[in-house]
Amino acid sequence: MSISHVEKIRRLYEIFQKDDHVLILINADPDAIASAMAVRRLLWRRVSTTTISHVNTIVRPDNLAMIRLLSARLVHFNKVDSSKYNRFILLDSQPNHHPCFMKFQYDMIIDHHPDTHPSATYVDIQPEYGANATILTEYLKAAKIKPATKLATALFYAIKTDTGNFNRQALTEDVRAFQSLFPLVNIHIIQKLEFAEMRMDFLKYYQIALTTMALREGKIYVYLGPVATADICVSIADFFTRIHSVTWSIVAGVCNDELSLIVRNDGMQRDAGKAIKKAFEKYGSAGGHKSMARGQLPVANLPDDIDIHDNKQTLAWIIKRFEQHARKKRLKDKQFKEVLES
Repeated sequence: MSISHVEKIRRLYEIFQKDDHVLILINADPDAIASAMAVRRLLWRRVSTTTISHVNTIVRPDNLAMIRLLSARLVHFNKVDSSKYNRFILLDSQPNHHPCFMKFQYDMIIDHHPDTHPSATYVDIQPEYGANATILTEYLKAAKIKPATKLATALFYAIKTDTGNFNRQALTEDVRAFQSLFPLVNIHIIQKLEFAEMRMDFLKYYQIALTTMALREGKIYVYLGPVATADICVSIADFFTRIHSVTWSIVAGVCNDELSLIVRNDGMQRDAGKAIKKAFEKYGSAGGHKSMARGQLPVANLPDDIDIHDNKQTLAWIIKRFEQHARKKRLKDKQFKEVLES
């Protein structure tokens, strides 16, 4: 039985006291950043301190611009002394999404990814929502808080990006939240964020992708090898979905001893989250939504005969795993050999 947003706010506020020191943990992207900013506003004057800490390295220009222009005030997890906090919140993620997240017992988890049934004092997971920022926009409304311009702009941009301008999974609730925020938004900041998506040093990865990609029945597969950040894989996977004949893009790269796999599709195909989970969950964390999904596989967990420095071999392994499970039939040995020899 669902409960009202007003009741959710009441239960949320019951958890926290004036002398609490709250650590909000995120894997920083627009949706997570905006959600954290919203929770900090909800707890303003209700707790002693709140700190937003990100576990990833932020290099994407749009994320950096968002933090700077909207005064997000984030601190990297490595610079945080967690012993100084007595309350812990996880947003736009669940504990099994990152090793750092698994170190804490949470007082609150709010997320829109598939439910892994995490343990916390307060849990609100809505997998059907297009953006976690939508959930927090509803919380602000229930708390009768009108978000200031920077917070409204962050939430608006988060909904815009996580739903792919409503070309990905979204609910009526996402549309309503988007509409309610629009009158409060600084549209000039939105424009700056949207035009801050690329860095010069990212271009070399596009060149690798274009020269080594494998196209199979509407699916584009790319293995980039070592990358500066997994966000590069995200950018390239999104780029390939704009090509008319492409229905799936699967882009992988290695960063910090993990193989990152990013999957996108046109929303008309099989569920991307279920497909990547079936194909790669045995090697690490994998899952997501119908049209967008992600896998984080520690290199140490990969089969012994896979050499991540051999780009052709690794690409062939990714294709074989994905197509075996996504299509529920094995690649013929001849097809697998063709990928290696191409």
